Amino acid sequence: MKNLNNVLPTKLSHKHKHSIFGILVIAFTLGISACSKTTLDDYRDTTPQLDLRTFFEGSLMAYGLLQDRSGKVTRRFEATIEASWEGEQGTLVEHFIYDDGEEQDRIWQLTHQGNGRYSGVAGDVIGTANGEISGAAFNWVYSLEVPYGDGTIVVNLDDWLFLVDEDHIINRTVLRKFGFRVGELSLVIEKV
Repeated sequence: MKNLNNVLPTKLSHKHKHSIFGILVIAFTLGISACSKTTLDDYRDTTPQLDLRTFFEGSLMAYGLLQDRSGKVTRRFEATIEASWEGEQGTLVEHFIYDDGEEQDRIWQLTHQGNGRYSGVAGDVIGTANGEISGAAFNWVYSLEVPYGDGTIVVNLDDWLFLVDEDHIINRTVLRKFGFRVGELSLVIEKV
């Protein structure tokens, strides 16, 4: 790396040069972390091979928690899922019960588009969720309208499912607003 004294204008104080150096280090670090983002291709050779139509069939249970951006657990929940498929069309009926007694329902309408690609719609999903399977992993991204205060906000989800065995999936989701991480969702889904 070049000496900063040779790169920065001579009229900057030592304090300003130090601040600019700090900004450059942060930018470099963010650049590296952006380049090292996990992709579906990283899971191409993992087993067992996930098939959403096989796993999400019949009755399932889910146990999860929601964390805020600092990592603090803000909610815990259990959910029942009733899943069925007719050809390439699937329905997931989810019923959530939160630790504070609140209950919530979501009905997903899924479409298998071939080659491990799926799309889905639900009442609180903005537009269409789109995703793809690679090996034991499934990743899809979508926007979700969630309760906030007296109204709602829209958050963007980067949703990953990992098949552990024929009866268990671990689901990890990052929630973002304006590009910033605002929370994480973690859950285990098991066949009943």
